[in-house]
Amino acid sequence: MERISRRQLVRSAAAAAVTLSAPSVRAQQSEQVLRFVAEADLKVLDPVWTSAYITRNHGYLVYDTLFGTDEKHQIKPQMVDQTVVSADGMKYTFTLRDGLRWHDGKPVLSEDCVESLKRWGKKDRLGQLLMRHTATISAIDSKTFAIVLAEPFGLVLEALGKTGSNVPFMMPARIAATPAEAQIKEVIGSGPFKFARSEWKPGEQVEYIRNSDYIPRNETPSGSSGGKRVYLDKVIWRYVADPWDVAEALAAGEVDWWQEPPIDFMPKLEKDPDLQMFVIDPLGQQGWLRPNWLHPPFNNKKAREALLHTMDQVTYLHWSVGQSNYYRACNSVYACEGPYATTVGAEPIMEHNDLKARQLLKESGYDGTPVVVLQVTDRPFLNAAAVVTRQRLERTGFKVILKAMDWSTNLVVRARKEPPDKGGWNLLYSWWHGSDVIDPSVHFGLSGAGPNSWFGWPNVPQLEKLAIDWVHAKDYTKRKQLADEVQRVALSEVTYVPWGEWIQPTVFRKNVRDVLKFGAPVFWNVKLA
Repeated sequence: MERISRRQLVRSAAAAAVTLSAPSVRAQQSEQVLRFVAEADLKVLDPVWTSAYITRNHGYLVYDTLFGTDEKHQIKPQMVDQTVVSADGMKYTFTLRDGLRWHDGKPVLSEDCVESLKRWGKKDRLGQLLMRHTATISAIDSKTFAIVLAEPFGLVLEALGKTGSNVPFMMPARIAATPAEAQIKEVIGSGPFKFARSEWKPGEQVEYIRNSDYIPRNETPSGSSGGKRVYLDKVIWRYVADPWDVAEALAAGEVDWWQEPPIDFMPKLEKDPDLQMFVIDPLGQQGWLRPNWLHPPFNNKKAREALLHTMDQVTYLHWSVGQSNYYRACNSVYACEGPYATTVGAEPIMEHNDLKARQLLKESGYDGTPVVVLQVTDRPFLNAAAVVTRQRLERTGFKVILKAMDWSTNLVVRARKEPPDKGGWNLLYSWWHGSDVIDPSVHFGLSGAGPNSWFGWPNVPQLEKLAIDWVHAKDYTKRKQLADEVQRVALSEVTYVPWGEWIQPTVFRKNVRDVLKFGAPVFWNVKLA
């Protein structure tokens, strides 16, 4: 490994530090203004076009959903007032609750929900499966619409209430009519906060203003469900590339909430009596190394197999996460604390045989063309993972170019299908909450739908068939067998390579009250003392 400390690796990720300073007057005393440091810079505003968590988190402020998921993982109605399911389970009829309005003052109509679901269903993994089983989605009247299935599909409500990317957020029909491959131009939702576009400063901050017209459900809030009562007048998201700056600002009271501090910072933060914290997703988070199937060398299976044999999860986790009590090796494509964790087909990862990797690379016919790796410099763990990958791939015989950029720029670049020498890429890094990799129906890494797959675009028809079989299975035993087979095929074809799991806490000052435990930071129910 290169002689460079983890502190230097993390420090080198601070490509564009922004200095935080306390306002001359802590906002206005009559206002509740929460200052929040987000995980990344918000550049992409369309939560359907991208699966990035930063955009999903933005979506939870601005948009609302038909259904939500509570802390016990139960699906609950949100925008929907009544649901009627036909006796044969083939027709779902939904009636919207009263008082729903878009931020421009217009009423939410069933047509809006129909168009929003159709667009979401073209991009989301579970949404795609739902649409494959759907005959029609249509409005019945201004407040009522129906989903008529073509085949039985037992996860309709789970799909509509899912919390991970892509979330089925509702948008006005004219905006939802935007092709799924293009980004929306307007940000108009019906959620508890309004997006202050005039205050949006990419690379610095974004503001959200309380939606005074929002009518919450008369229920206790839980997860993304229940009554979304807003007590904050404004939420100011800051983007700060240098974690040392954020840590100092948090300690000084210049920041109220730090979404995802690097794990290296946790020992010190845990000792600060003015701070509190909890884990975002108890299932943990899973790191991904994703090859691009469209271009050499990873359009060749043997070159992809070489990636499996270069993987040493403990090395990746040590350099990327650092604190061993926060990470664990996991030789499963499913969350290791979830019900479908398995080691079927994972022998290459567990063995990480460099000699075998070199042999496979030679057999692939690799011609020495440099492999372009997207290096995300403002997420310390991803920055470190890219450095580790360069070292391990070069030892195998690859030539490597690290293409440095911030996370939000990466979200745009990773969507490019052009060859690497024309602005595209060969390998990218990402990570997913455990709840987003818990089974084949939600797991983007297990899609083999070619051009409709998540970035990297693997084409493995067998995976699509297995996913449908999994959805149709009636009991856990059968689903477990199918999940094992899905992993075997996915690792054999190398749709991606997992590089372990870690636990990610969120940290806020003790003047921040009643934060809900949820996989995304949500700001309803939150108060400032």
